[in-house]
Amino acid sequence: MKIYTKTGDAGETGLYGADRVAKDHPRVEAYGTVDEANSAIGVVRSALAAAHPDIQADLEYLQNALFDLGADLATRLGSRYERNLVRLDAADVERLEALIDRYQEEAPAFTGFIHPGGHPAAAALHLARTIARRAERRTVALAHQEAINPEVVRYLNRLSDLLFTLARVVNKREGYSEEGWLVKGRR
Repeated sequence: MKIYTKTGDAGETGLYGADRVAKDHPRVEAYGTVDEANSAIGVVRSALAAAHPDIQADLEYLQNALFDLGADLATRLGSRYERNLVRLDAADVERLEALIDRYQEEAPAFTGFIHPGGHPAAAALHLARTIARRAERRTVALAHQEAINPEVVRYLNRLSDLLFTLARVVNKREGYSEEGWLVKGRR
C-alpha cells in the first residue's frame, strides 16, 4: 500500500465514514490540532529518554488517548461508523483529573504565572500544553457548527492542565527553578 492516495489533491479529505470535507473544515482543524498535540508529546517523550518512567508511561497513555480523541472528532455523531470506535467519556476525564491530582502533590506550590521553559522536556510540555489549548479552541468552534461529544472539550481542558503540571514536575525533578512573570514596572 502506498502512503499517498491522491484523494486529497483537490483540497478535500475523508472523515471516518467516508464523508468528504474541505481540509480546512472545522472538524479537520480540530482533530488535526489534536494530532499536533500528540506529536508534541512525542517530542517530550524523546527529550525525557529513559528518565521518569512514571511520566513516560502516563505520556504513552495520553498519546493513545489522543488517537481515540482524534477518531472521536473524525466521526460525526450518529454515523453508522460509530460502532467501530469508543468515544471518550466521563471516566476518561476523571482519569486525567486523578493524574493532575497525583502530580500536583509533587509540583511546587503555584504562586503565579511562570515562563514556559526550563528542562527541554518541560519546555516541550509547555508547548504541548499550548497546542492542547488550541485544540480545545478549535473543538469549541466546531461545536458551534456541529454536534460533538461534549467529553472531548472537557478532556482537552484537563489535558492542558495536566501538561502544565507535568512541566512543573519535570523542572522540579531535574533541578530547574521556575521563572515567574515580572509585571512591567516591578522589574
